[in-house]
Amino acid sequence: MQFIDLAAQQRQRLQNGQTIREAVDCRIAAVLNHGRYILGPEVDELEATLAAYVGVEYCIALASGTDALLIALMALGVQAGDEVITTPFSFISTSETIAVLGATPVYVDIDPVTYNLDAGKLEPVINKRTKAIIPVSLYGQPADFPAINAIADRHGLAVIEDGAQSFGSEQQGRRSCGLSTIGTTSFFPSKPFGGYGDGGACFTEDPELADRMRRISRHGQEKRYYHTDIGVNGRIDTLQAAILLGKWPNFAKEVEARGHIGAAYSRKLHDAGVTTTPQLMSGNTSVYAQYTVQLDKRDDVQAALKQKGIPTAVHYPTLLCQQPALRCEHSVCSGGCHTPIAQAASERVLSLPMHPWLSEADQDRVVEAVAQTVQQNSIPSAA
Repeated sequence: MQFIDLAAQQRQRLQNGQTIREAVDCRIAAVLNHGRYILGPEVDELEATLAAYVGVEYCIALASGTDALLIALMALGVQAGDEVITTPFSFISTSETIAVLGATPVYVDIDPVTYNLDAGKLEPVINKRTKAIIPVSLYGQPADFPAINAIADRHGLAVIEDGAQSFGSEQQGRRSCGLSTIGTTSFFPSKPFGGYGDGGACFTEDPELADRMRRISRHGQEKRYYHTDIGVNGRIDTLQAAILLGKWPNFAKEVEARGHIGAAYSRKLHDAGVTTTPQLMSGNTSVYAQYTVQLDKRDDVQAALKQKGIPTAVHYPTLLCQQPALRCEHSVCSGGCHTPIAQAASERVLSLPMHPWLSEADQDRVVEAVAQTVQQNSIPSAA
């Protein structure tokens, strides 16, 4: 059993009868034939396709999800001395990009149900140095953007969605990455819409921000050899754009399958009575980038599942404010790094195999293994 089975994806057939692998091969061949490996026509096509899907005017396709966050912050003018509020419960890119610019990450605790940034804890840490807020749409569903945006509007702050795990999900009928000032996502292979290498994108309705992000991603270049901004080399490769376009016709089907599999997991695990399962915020859908549960004695359960041939992962075992590169000497934590809900989650969360091609038989095998392991170790169900 694979934790994420990308080989199975390549075998899926599109409406035209091609497999995804065949469609990707055709797209790659087209790039090899025209030879425009940097900023070829596939990049423009991908940006137009994704902007229309998200429901915003502008998409800037980039080299990675990390570049997307960095370029979004740069476009907003974040610099040394500024503070950016975010969650301590995420991959390091969320805070690393803040620190790279010399700004200070300010951490607030998470909601115990969704694992996303708790909007109710935002306002007390906002001050004159606050420049932006980065909520992470963790595990596949959007953060509480209606509440977060309302607070940001009151204080004149920009909001950047880290939608690396939520592309394809919805909130109140609007798609992730189109819910804030700037939306960002990642096309890392294991993400809901993944390529065969690194990639990412920024989304916005603001034409000035879009123009600035595009310039920054191309060394700050306004026209050939004329640079108006300090930038980076953040362009997506034409080949990667072509691969994503080859996979695109199956994405809606995959989003639907993720929703069904996630719901089935929750139903079966509840029937087994052994764990706390993901909960969706009202108005949200999830693409279940990870299907993550909470368990007592998590490490013991993980080891036992490994012996049964069930792969698992922990997202994330160490809070960002505890990372050596981002420890509290270089950041600000609400309550002096007092984020108890995030801390408890980091000690209990476990991600189970999850992808759109997970068979019911494999899902039943996972559920049975989790149930047996919990019972054999006399581990009580989480509340």
